Amino acid sequence: MTTPPDPPIRVLLADDQTLVRSAFAMLVSSARDMDVVGQAGTGREAVELARTARADLVVMDIRMPDLDGIEATRRIAADEDLAGVKVLVLTTYDTDEHIVEALRAGASGFLVKDTRPAELLDAIRTVAAGESLLSPGPTARLIARVLRLPEAPPPGVPAPAALAALSERERQVLALVARGLNNAEAAQTLGLSPLTTKTHVSRIMGKLGARDRAQLVIAAYESGLVTPTCRSESP
Repeated sequence: MTTPPDPPIRVLLADDQTLVRSAFAMLVSSARDMDVVGQAGTGREAVELARTARADLVVMDIRMPDLDGIEATRRIAADEDLAGVKVLVLTTYDTDEHIVEALRAGASGFLVKDTRPAELLDAIRTVAAGESLLSPGPTARLIARVLRLPEAPPPGVPAPAALAALSERERQVLALVARGLNNAEAAQTLGLSPLTTKTHVSRIMGKLGARDRAQLVIAAYESGLVTPTCRSESP
């Protein structure tokens, strides 16, 4: 019996520049495993279309009129009816503040707009599958920025003390996740099967109450489980 193919990823594009949206729409539509289900020119439109278009993932620009992409992301993440919707932030601005704000608002991925087309499509697949994704350049700056923040983590981000509930193996897995390794890479490093590693990640997220791997990264660094190897990195 032939297994039916997975349904295409339903992608919503949010950017205030019509030409940029059109270019993204052509690129996404060229992928057989993706469909463009809507285009929004403001953050408010993005939130509304995320509901009505039944999007799986929103490619969200940060700087938009009426409601910026960070606040739009925050509203999507806070809406129980949109619990399954992922947000991939795509912007020309890769400052520390934007990275931190986007991830804390609920984004599961962050890429700058000079990303190559194939990398954008791969990023959409990665985030839609429940993984987290950060542009390599801004990652070290994100970590350094998070460690400098004096305030407590906002609601939804696991508190550092919660790591006490993790087993030694789960701490090892979390440390590798925080360093950017995917399940297969972490499995190879620890001598585990990818399925076992995936199970560990799921259990860690459950114990910490984390929404996604991006929150696991923040929790690992804020707790001191992992420390940055560098404080700055060129994009």
